[in-house]
Amino acid sequence: MNALATSLQTYFTTFAHDQRDLSAHTIASYRDTWRLLLKHLASTLGVPADSLDFDAITAANVSGFLDQLEHERGNAARTRNARLTAIRSVLGRALPDHPEHAATITQVLAIPPKRTIRPVIEFLTTTEVDALLAAPDPNTWTGRRDHALLALTVQTGLRISEIRSLTRADIHLGTGPHVACTGKGRRQRITPLTRATLGIMQAYLAERATRLGTALFCGPQGWPLSRDALEHRLAKHLATATTTCPNLATKHVTMHTLRHTAAMNLLAAGVDVSVIALWLGHADTHSTDAYLHADMAIKQAAIDRTRPPDIKPGTYKPEPDILAWLTAL
Repeated sequence: MNALATSLQTYFTTFAHDQRDLSAHTIASYRDTWRLLLKHLASTLGVPADSLDFDAITAANVSGFLDQLEHERGNAARTRNARLTAIRSVLGRALPDHPEHAATITQVLAIPPKRTIRPVIEFLTTTEVDALLAAPDPNTWTGRRDHALLALTVQTGLRISEIRSLTRADIHLGTGPHVACTGKGRRQRITPLTRATLGIMQAYLAERATRLGTALFCGPQGWPLSRDALEHRLAKHLATATTTCPNLATKHVTMHTLRHTAAMNLLAAGVDVSVIALWLGHADTHSTDAYLHADMAIKQAAIDRTRPPDIKPGTYKPEPDILAWLTAL
């Protein structure tokens, strides 16, 4: 076994779990990155994957791999950067143990991420949320479960991974009702529940107690719903909601869109960005600042506050009588 294979096994069997305590999703992403990289290098260099060592992990070869992901596999720049992060994470851990390959590894670590254009955040309006929450069939167990799931997500802004990991014990319905979760970076937080969400969850939990498993939102056998299942249920209800709210057809809505919606609702209510960052489990406010750019109402209010005293507030609208307007100039 060569040095690269040893480093990979050490990273994924010991370092990622015991020292970094990375999530299963992150470990799987890093693993898939290295599988793709080794297959690409084996094909490009014409050598078996088992024979590849650190001397094959050059900056030129890694850059070629990243370009192949982007141009041939159609990966976006954000995915390309995520793959680069996975490569650099393993190499950064291996560098102190293999000084003989320091020059090659350092060059790879110096590859900069590709700059990306950050899209404007998409979120749902109050009317669209109401249509979505009305879509699940209240006469079936899955419909009542999905209604509770969507209502909780829209109000709390939990990530899809956090929703999946919730158990019945994580919902506290007594004094100070809230939901507790462990989010990205192993950060624990609690999110309060509104009176409307509390009523929905009380009714749901009373019925959920008669079913198997401990997962809050489960399938027929009591196991937590998968990420694909959650997105599938959302797509199903979106199709139903679109019949009463056609605006939904113009939006690309995922479970993460519901998280954005929760943040925008807080922002519209005047909640400070630093509080929203804590609510969403962000490590700092940089990620939360994007919501400020998405809210046109905030920008309009800023314009209204800076207008001259003799100018009517609001968006400019031309006078209907152009001749009268010209005469008044």
